Amino acid sequence: MTKYGRSPWLDAFPTSRVPAYPRHRGDMQTEAVVVGGGLTGCTTAYAFAAAGLKVLLLEADQIGRGATAYSSGWIAEEPGVAFADLEKAVGLRGARYAWQVWRRAALDFISLLRRLDIKCHLEERGSAIVAATTEQAARLKRDQKARREAGFDVSMMNPLAIKTDLGLDASAAIRSKHGATLDPYRACVGLAAAAADRGAVLSERSPVRKITFNRKIATVMTANGRIRTRRVVVATGMPTPLFKALARHFWFHTTYAVQTEPVPAKIRQQIGFGRPARASRSTDVVRDSAQPPHIIRWIDDDRILITGADSEAIAPRLRDKVIVQRTGQLMYELSTLYPEISGIRPDYGWAADYARTAEGLPYLGPHRNYPHHLFAFGDSSRSVTGAYVASRVLLRHHSGELDRGDDVFGFHR
Repeated sequence: MTKYGRSPWLDAFPTSRVPAYPRHRGDMQTEAVVVGGGLTGCTTAYAFAAAGLKVLLLEADQIGRGATAYSSGWIAEEPGVAFADLEKAVGLRGARYAWQVWRRAALDFISLLRRLDIKCHLEERGSAIVAATTEQAARLKRDQKARREAGFDVSMMNPLAIKTDLGLDASAAIRSKHGATLDPYRACVGLAAAAADRGAVLSERSPVRKITFNRKIATVMTANGRIRTRRVVVATGMPTPLFKALARHFWFHTTYAVQTEPVPAKIRQQIGFGRPARASRSTDVVRDSAQPPHIIRWIDDDRILITGADSEAIAPRLRDKVIVQRTGQLMYELSTLYPEISGIRPDYGWAADYARTAEGLPYLGPHRNYPHHLFAFGDSSRSVTGAYVASRVLLRHHSGELDRGDDVFGFHR
């Protein structure tokens, strides 16, 4: 039976090992409060604590069991928007900086997870953006040209290479050498533990009820206490009711994901993923050029995970019905890419909400109407790299040591 609305990452994690952190109680003072205990919040809490700052993380439910647990688990070296499109939106300087930051973040995030020895099934894997139609191929080649003119090395794949390496019939593809796949929930709880080891205080089941501020400090109020702080870092991915005035900056969407049952070895061989030499392969994540795109990756070497079929944000009362429908749609769309998998059943089908900005880049940093606040909203990149990008940009904002170009992530752009 297909498990609808459930996360395979959560189901695969032993219940006895699920971490538990106490509720926040009492009054206290700290240098920074991070609101949100997903991958972005935990990575940011670790970054602040590693920099020697006293930090408290507040999670309304449990660490990592929100949007993080329903993500694809892909560390991508690109921000999820075509370079040519981004250049039109923010200019050549801004587009080049955003891509440089994202690429560096992918490498640094992988390095951090390895250095901390976080057990999250991390595997370094390249990716490819594939164009199936003539129109998509022309758009992809224009993007290749824009990247090269901006100084980026771009590797193109011809139809034979695409068929041999990816098992797909397509006319063109851009290969990205760097990136990784992981279990996002395990990565999140691992980073939470690393932050705690660095001195961060973590509190679960502690939703923020109200935030007030004056010229000098902000006061964060939970059901059982207050925290006075110099900095409030809101890492919830999209505006909560406390910041509904910021919702006008975003379009709200839902993406869908399916994980298949194990694909038999014979079928994996037919589509090019069953060879013994697979361990040496460099490309294991595929993103097509559809609008919205599909992301395809392999789980445990024998299950396929596909995301896509995005819609406008759906009402909670319709969610279960729509997940069932979109699960069937994604399985059909997967079979059009890989006809050999027809008949394979979905094990899991789920949905994840996200907010998108006009340019496709997240907003990372302050907003003039909220003194002492920093925000991480609007990451629609379809990867988890943005969590690391946010942690570094937000730390630079707090320390006042901004890099040239960080303003491309600002609310004022």
